[in-house]
Amino acid sequence: MTEKWISLGSRELLRVGGRLRVFAEHIRLPDGREIEDYLQFESPAFTTIIAQTPDGSILCERQYKHGPKRLVLTLPAGAIEAGEEPLAAAKRELIEETGYVSGDWTYLSTRTIHANAGGGVTVAFLARNCHKVAEPNSGDLEDMTIELKTPRELLAAFHNDEMALVSDAAALLPGLLALGVLVAA
Repeated sequence: MTEKWISLGSRELLRVGGRLRVFAEHIRLPDGREIEDYLQFESPAFTTIIAQTPDGSILCERQYKHGPKRLVLTLPAGAIEAGEEPLAAAKRELIEETGYVSGDWTYLSTRTIHANAGGGVTVAFLARNCHKVAEPNSGDLEDMTIELKTPRELLAAFHNDEMALVSDAAALLPGLLALGVLVAA
């Protein structure tokens, strides 16, 4: 088994408010080698939600995302505000983005976005028995339409690259396992 790398310090290269921090870390590898400029970045944690309606449909959003620079199918998601618990953020984001609420929440997973550079984490939740109580009102740059997909349609969208975000994949697998759509080996 590989030993943990040891951080010997870091220096900040860029900070953009609370949205992005880039820094060079001085690390020592288990074999003794040192790297003085191992790049790392930090961005806010966010939550991603597998939101299921009583009929078994999954709430999705069709919207333009500037990362992949195209229209994609996504799951409801959003930033976890400073001091906010991940579940509270998930509940807030679900109603803001879709107008739906749920009283039945299950934690699914916490995943790091980039294997070596770090980045943020996404905390995924499953929300069952979601029902609409309001119109969506995200209040930001998002212009989206809400779509209901069966779990199989969602898998097909993922398979054909209609879903382009790593955070969606990080929520989709444990979500579909929890729903019994996929079975672990």
